[in-house]
Amino acid sequence: MRTGSAVAATGMLLTGLFAAPVSAQEQTPSGATGTVARTVGDASFKPGPCPKTADPVAELEGARCGTLTVPENRTKPDSRKITLGVAIVAAEAAEPKADPIVWLAGGPGDDAVGEAKMAIGGGLNHDRDVIFMSQRGTYSADPALTCRNVDEFNARATGLVYDAPSTEREHVAATKACRDALAATGADLSAYNDIESAADYADLRTTLGLKEWNLYGISYGTQLALVTMRLHPEGIRSVGIDGILPPSTGGSAVTWSAAKQGFDGVFKACEEQPDCNRRYPNLSATFERLVRELEAKPVTTTITLPDSQKQVKVTLDGGALVNWMTAATHVAPQVPRALDELANGKPQRIAEQWAGGKYSPQAIGRLSHGLVYGVFCSEWTPYETQAEALRAGQKTYPSFPESVQAQAPLLTFLRPDCDVWNIPAAPASIRDVTQSEIPTLALSGGFDAQTAAANGPYVARTLPNATVVTIPYVAHVVFADSKCAQSIAVSFFDTPAAPNTDCLKDLKPPAFEIAP
Repeated sequence: MRTGSAVAATGMLLTGLFAAPVSAQEQTPSGATGTVARTVGDASFKPGPCPKTADPVAELEGARCGTLTVPENRTKPDSRKITLGVAIVAAEAAEPKADPIVWLAGGPGDDAVGEAKMAIGGGLNHDRDVIFMSQRGTYSADPALTCRNVDEFNARATGLVYDAPSTEREHVAATKACRDALAATGADLSAYNDIESAADYADLRTTLGLKEWNLYGISYGTQLALVTMRLHPEGIRSVGIDGILPPSTGGSAVTWSAAKQGFDGVFKACEEQPDCNRRYPNLSATFERLVRELEAKPVTTTITLPDSQKQVKVTLDGGALVNWMTAATHVAPQVPRALDELANGKPQRIAEQWAGGKYSPQAIGRLSHGLVYGVFCSEWTPYETQAEALRAGQKTYPSFPESVQAQAPLLTFLRPDCDVWNIPAAPASIRDVTQSEIPTLALSGGFDAQTAAANGPYVARTLPNATVVTIPYVAHVVFADSKCAQSIAVSFFDTPAAPNTDCLKDLKPPAFEIAP
């Protein structure tokens, strides 16, 4: 779920701690098969150049591309139009299946077009075309509701006490400056949500002239997929959801629960390996003790950023440690050693990962904060009270100080952020449980500290044709890190009623780093 937007800068719904350099890219389509200009109702598709991406994406070379134009706010007859970038990567097979797969990105606020490397690298286009569309407000859409000031504050905030009142004031001020700047461009900030986005994808299918397609959503994209299944089920053959975020439970409470499940998965795996358990016993207790000690007495150190060699100050308190750990399950083999080093006065490894991700080029200027807050402030915070959010932290980690319990992982200061974002609540029906006969693959990771593995069985209760699979020893978004998950996903789209899960029996736990 990878923020001044609480989510944006921490990378709530991103799949790693480290980043790559930035460069701009424009692709030129090599063909127009299946992509002809077409208007259906208020929506129209027009072939053209491929969407810009922040980094070069070799997988888009030769893609068929264009733009989808839709109303910004379908509830307003005089709404202005916005455009969404579209790229279609051809199947590898000589005779591809007629029903393509559409990729729904994480975030909220990530751009699907920029995730083509992940999808194609995992073989998703084995025998089907894969469609990538920039969700409204994202990097390659027009308008792009990004806010560099928020990202830059979130980087600088790694040198501040994470949950201090002074940090909150600066954090919310950055959010308000972002909101004011976007509103000044004429953007209708109330129109960036799952209801409008689901309608965008329904319009894309009809304007492309597709009778049927399949959805694959990662992280926040699973929430959008489940909403789309409920609001626009027409033409959906099957759905894969990976790193599951049920719309009916979105909020701080479920985030606390997910964090503990992911943390406990890593701690248990260490306990089950004699060398790890011998060298790093009682990791769970060590982690909780460190949260309490650091919240009472934060540790400050200096790190050197790998991209610029610039030195920056980093402050680690209890809240910062919880949030580092939420992302660190992606590098689980390092976690026991990193916690042990911190406990013995060596904060460098954790400080470098905590701040390095925030300062990296991938964390600056790319996330759509307009979509982040459009979703969270209309669909989450109106339906969960501050008291409920606090109780979830208290119930999950009763030993934590209240200052830590009050800020759910990756959702720091979300409620005051939403107060200044100032958009109306979405209809309560946005949180309805999705009930559908559409075949669904519900994939989760055993180390997922962002969207718990328990969400797979939860959504499957009302999806009778669902296959629930947990990939052990893998963190959030298993398609990104597991060959087994990739093979299961590809087989699912070939045979949705019976995906091949044989690879699960060969999976082995990671080898944890053991210091001398």
